Amino acid sequence: MMTLGNAATSVHAYISEPPGQPKAGLLLIHEIWGLVDHIKDVADRYAAEGYLVLVPDVMTDIGMTPEVAGEVLRALADPDPEQRSKVQPRLRKLTSPLDSPEFAERTLEALQVCFNHLEGIPGLAGRVAVTGFCFGGGYSFALATREPRLRAAVPFYGSADFTGEELRRITCPVLAFYGEQDRALVDKLPELKKKMSAAGVDFEAVVYPRTGHAFFNDSTPARYNAHAAKDAWTRTLAFLDRSLRD
Repeated sequence: MMTLGNAATSVHAYISEPPGQPKAGLLLIHEIWGLVDHIKDVADRYAAEGYLVLVPDVMTDIGMTPEVAGEVLRALADPDPEQRSKVQPRLRKLTSPLDSPEFAERTLEALQVCFNHLEGIPGLAGRVAVTGFCFGGGYSFALATREPRLRAAVPFYGSADFTGEELRRITCPVLAFYGEQDRALVDKLPELKKKMSAAGVDFEAVVYPRTGHAFFNDSTPARYNAHAAKDAWTRTLAFLDRSLRD
């Protein structure tokens, strides 16, 4: 772990370094569960492919520590519906700050600090991308609307409720992944494609049949889809390779 930024915007982040000289930088944004072991594992996978990966922790400050996330996730996976029901009030309390404009602004400031750190590393300027899952997928879209130096964005099942004016600020190609059964996002996808096209964004959306939300997360067996996850990983690596070439 490392601390970035200054007194005004201090960010704790997990960093995963490649075995040799990094070929590019990658900002990885976690799910609402925060900086859990699964996300660190994903960061390490990218590092093994040659990327210098930075994962900011933006959930601990609101109480969603990895330990708390583990407790909540175990309760949600309990076969007893009463136990699953009991944890819902705690989950709502933990995630309620996510709806505030202040939290969104603090999160984007933290992401900007991390992006600037990667951009400032010798050899990485102009070769930094972003990816994220669910919460992190939405903020991958958001960072793309704010950061013209971003070279690529790969949101996994992230929300993209932006105006046409905001989308016109995206200057990098975007590869987005969805599960067909994730209706809250997939039902909005035709309209998002139209808006992306009108905004002139290089946007590709991949939807996996018979697959739901969080299909990439192999720490949640009920949601994980091995075929979709493997295909999305292969597509992502090829996309990043194309997008981050000098």
